[in-house]
Amino acid sequence: MDVFDVSADVHALIVDLLPVVCPSARFDPELSRVVVPVGRFEPAMPTLTIVERCAQADPARWPGLVEEWLRDTADRFGLAVADLELFGDIRKRLRVRIEPRLGDERRRWIACRPAGRYFDAVVHIDHPEYGGPLTVHRARLLGLRRIGDYAVPNTYEGELADVQVRDQPITARETVRVVTKPGCRYVSALFTELERFLPDAGRAGALVAIPTHSTILLYPLGAAGPGAVLPALAQVVADMHAASDDPCSPDVFRYGPDRSLVRLDPATRAAADEPRPRRRFWRR
Repeated sequence: MDVFDVSADVHALIVDLLPVVCPSARFDPELSRVVVPVGRFEPAMPTLTIVERCAQADPARWPGLVEEWLRDTADRFGLAVADLELFGDIRKRLRVRIEPRLGDERRRWIACRPAGRYFDAVVHIDHPEYGGPLTVHRARLLGLRRIGDYAVPNTYEGELADVQVRDQPITARETVRVVTKPGCRYVSALFTELERFLPDAGRAGALVAIPTHSTILLYPLGAAGPGAVLPALAQVVADMHAASDDPCSPDVFRYGPDRSLVRLDPATRAAADEPRPRRRFWRR
């Protein structure tokens, strides 16, 4: 059956069952949603999901489906409000991390955006014990909208305003540029601003690595290319990645003046993939 044809009957069932299943809740007919007050919060859930579910089922099953949906909604809202009580204003806890490209299944339920071929920009809840990636479902329950408007400034203007930049030896004659903030889990987000740390990168670009989420390594390339630096840098990156309790990527990349990024093979010193332009995942 068509969703439009069944919506009125399903909404009528919701109105009938609410006093029994969730007496404190109410149905908002103008916005087609159920509002479930929990403490001082009033989260709401659109009814489209249950209407679509009923449209695909025999009408005799509708009362059971609606009751199950209402109980599940009330339970989930209780958990969401527990989050609010734990985290306070959760918008202030949103951060961005660059992580190696997630699998398709995980990308469906995590709040993230592609950040080029090799990485994803993942929104995290910053909390010492209960933090972690923000799921799409959690964001929906908490009523979060325009997540980037909070996560991006919280990260770049708050967490990363005081990153350290220094050059340190990597071979007998060469140094590598280190962008770091010890203990910070979000330095990897500066992947979007590489040009800021590479004013001396010429037409050959630079070598880039993000072995841990607290450190980015950069090496501006001269006309001679990666040369002997690539194997040395690759070994440092592998060691840092293996030793870190918050690792990011074990790979070394070549960053081009056109913002392209390509993974390199340290053994052959050649590109492991075809170059592609890198685009911003969020505007700032």
